[in-house]
Amino acid sequence: MKKINTVKEIKGYISSLKKEKKAIGFVPTMGALHEGHVSLVKQCKSENDVCIVSVFVNPTQFNNPEDLEKYPRNPEKDAELLSKNGCDVVFFPQVEDIYPEGEKSDAFEFNGLENEMEGKFRPGHFDGVATIVNKFFNIIQPDKAYFGEKDFQQLRIIQTLVEKENHAIQIIPMPIFREKDGLAMSSRNQRLTPEFRESAPLIHKFLLKVKELQPTHSVKEMNAKVNEWFKNSPLELEYFVLSDEKTLKEVQSWDDSENIRAFVAVYAGEIRLIDNMKII
Repeated sequence: MKKINTVKEIKGYISSLKKEKKAIGFVPTMGALHEGHVSLVKQCKSENDVCIVSVFVNPTQFNNPEDLEKYPRNPEKDAELLSKNGCDVVFFPQVEDIYPEGEKSDAFEFNGLENEMEGKFRPGHFDGVATIVNKFFNIIQPDKAYFGEKDFQQLRIIQTLVEKENHAIQIIPMPIFREKDGLAMSSRNQRLTPEFRESAPLIHKFLLKVKELQPTHSVKEMNAKVNEWFKNSPLELEYFVLSDEKTLKEVQSWDDSENIRAFVAVYAGEIRLIDNMKII
């Protein structure tokens, strides 16, 4: 596995791959890698000549400086895991190299997708995400890029980014990877206290209940039930929303959309966790 640390070097490397007409697959990550990331890397490797993974904790998508500071980082362990699982190139850029003119986001408009859910609670977050992904797409020019459905809103925004910026890139959505107890895999899980790690699988359990009860409960009744479940749990609910998968607009009735997904954000102590599930 090749390790590259500068934009200049990776651009040169990409140029040589393009001359050889190699198919390039790309998996952008913020490191602290887990089996969910590995599933993306393996899929990427199976569908492309070259699998490139970036490891970069992007400062512009954090609206909480403390969260940025405490975000888990383990580059040596990440490199070892990637090497074992078929990654061809790991790109470890420095902040100054990615943001030579300072840590600023570009402003984007995604047909209102950016104003729902995470957009309401994390101002500027999606401008930061779109800025870094757009930068990486321009640098790496992949044929395919892989994103997990755990960050479903982010996935929809990146699909829209590709359309708006006319990138010739196929976005490949990948299923949520879960622990045995149902908790969606996330780098942030490393920061959970033992007590909250024990209660965090309730998120998935409640989502499964929503799917089970959907045929016999209205959207309004379902919202009330979920609020009640979380109120009686150790987890603090930030939001629960039933939304159309394409527009991400909240639905008022099951008839509002043919494809409805449940989205949830909670605090497990100080750690914020998100999850989602297709309901119909």
